[in-house]
Amino acid sequence: MRAAHVIGRVFCTRQVPQIDGKTLLLIQPLSWDGLKPVGDPLVAVDAVGAGAGEKVFYVAAREAAVAFDDLPAIDAAVMGIIEGHVYR
Repeated sequence: MRAAHVIGRVFCTRQVPQIDGKTLLLIQPLSWDGLKPVGDPLVAVDAVGAGAGEKVFYVAAREAAVAFDDLPAIDAAVMGIIEGHVYR
């Protein structure tokens, strides 16, 4: 699992049928102290109802597809929302 900050939503005019109706979020990976961006932003499928501005944790690769019943072709999935002040 990795920490990230939701910076927006992504809208597609055409997409794979398995992810039709699922929310796509633009996330910025963060260091676990929550202070530094790590790498480039990426698109992740939302499994928990996260919104813009929230801190979340996500999984990548094969683990991302396991979050959904029909195993869509995805590379990243938001799996939880980080609440409260957990950073130093």
